[in-house]
Amino acid sequence: MAVQLELETRGFTYFKWGSDQACKPGDWIVNNGGDVYTVDRETFQRSYLGESPGLYKKVAPVWAEVATQDGSIVTKEGVTQYKAGYYLVFNNEDGTDGYAVSPEAFEAMYVPLES
Repeated sequence: MAVQLELETRGFTYFKWGSDQACKPGDWIVNNGGDVYTVDRETFQRSYLGESPGLYKKVAPVWAEVATQDGSIVTKEGVTQYKAGYYLVFNNEDGTDGYAVSPEAFEAMYVPLES
């Protein structure tokens, strides 16, 4: 489920993934099975398809690799801390617009493309 932050606001910050995150006007607030976070407006618009009011499905491909050590990744919203074994996921093939996802969440949410 998702709703776009279409209010006259400067946005807001929140703490998640071990760091402060920032939501900008026009970004989307997503509830992904109880995991609530924000997604950049442009990323959301090119990655998600509306199925019914408030219900969206991510349909754009992503590129991913398994992290070999603990670390952090800079996202459009802030910084995400991750552990070895997490997936580093990128919305762009060139390795930009990335984020980290636990192995359990990654395997539940993403389906490999057949090559």
